[in-house]
Amino acid sequence: MKDVFARLASDFLSAIIFLVIYLITDNVILATSVAIAGAIAQVIYARVKEHQLSFMTYASLALVIVLGAITLFTNDPRFMLAKPAIAHFAIGVIMLKRGWMLRYMPPIVTETVPEYVTAAGYAWAVLMFAIGAGTIAVASTGDLKLWAFYISVVAGGAKILAFAVQYVVLRLVVTSRRRAAAARA
Repeated sequence: MKDVFARLASDFLSAIIFLVIYLITDNVILATSVAIAGAIAQVIYARVKEHQLSFMTYASLALVIVLGAITLFTNDPRFMLAKPAIAHFAIGVIMLKRGWMLRYMPPIVTETVPEYVTAAGYAWAVLMFAIGAGTIAVASTGDLKLWAFYISVVAGGAKILAFAVQYVVLRLVVTSRRRAAAARA
């Protein structure tokens, strides 16, 4: 779990840097410039340490540079605020692959209720698209406090709630099916 949070912090480091500096200084140019520099430094550091970098790392860097450049040219923070939406849309597309979630489940679940796991995978894709659309809607307002609340509380809370609901539902369905199978035997 610690690794998951470290990876999330790494993925959103440039957005966090941007938000903190912008809230402290109220300077879009400074916040964007430091966020771009931070994203580049993050990749250089990983390369120097010989860490394997994923496609998503390079895609995130490209997004920071492109959206950051647009933010610099327009002096409008909404482009940097929209970056997480693109990541959510990309993840949502990946989650549309049938059965993607099966490899992450324990054998008892995949053997007992694979159809529920597949349905849960599609539900996660829908959630990612909804969060991405919400991020764009909130980013378009340009309100940083609202955006920070949405990204941290609403989007984060929705994922935690979805995980909890999925866990409870799968646990109940697996238990029910195994009891029914034991009763028949």
